[in-house]
Amino acid sequence: MKAKGWKELAIGGRIDEAGNAKDFETGSWRTFRPVRDESKCTNCLLCWIYCPDSAVAVKDGKVKGIDYEHCKGCGICAEVCPPKIKAIEMVQEGMEKEEEQE
Repeated sequence: MKAKGWKELAIGGRIDEAGNAKDFETGSWRTFRPVRDESKCTNCLLCWIYCPDSAVAVKDGKVKGIDYEHCKGCGICAEVCPPKIKAIEMVQEGMEKEEEQE
């Protein structure tokens, strides 16, 4: 049986098989990227909890970095980073800090 395309579905219809964002690199969409200052980060993991793209990499309870292939640059991680810490800064794409390029 051939699967129906979206045009063949009834209004309000659904597709039984959901996709998975990890199969698609979407990082090229962004205009700003989050840059994390490791020296300021307290590993509170708020960025990881709130990231809608699961782009914050965590290992052993600590933030290890950001998956730029999947990060869309929404800025939620920078927004939820505690105000007194501000370990994440949104930087215009192509204007990365020198440390990040190394």
